[in-house]
Amino acid sequence: MNGVINSNVENNERGLLPYPIILAANKGEPEAMKVVVLHYGSYMTSLSMRKLRDEQGNTYWGIDEDTRERLRAKLMQSVLAFKI
Repeated sequence: MNGVINSNVENNERGLLPYPIILAANKGEPEAMKVVVLHYGSYMTSLSMRKLRDEQGNTYWGIDEDTRERLRAKLMQSVLAFKI
């Protein structure tokens, strides 16, 4: 299935996840869930950006890892709970 997953995702010109990937992830297939999480990874990272402070008190934009992990967990829960 791994070869099918990679070729389906790479060949989709609209950037949509193929239905077989969604169906497999919904059934709990780990490789398909990994593809779904990777597909939305950059979006979840952008939603996780926050103003942070370093040890010297300087402010910078960085990734709030707690927020990113919560988004990842919520995505996985939602995929598994989705009624197809």
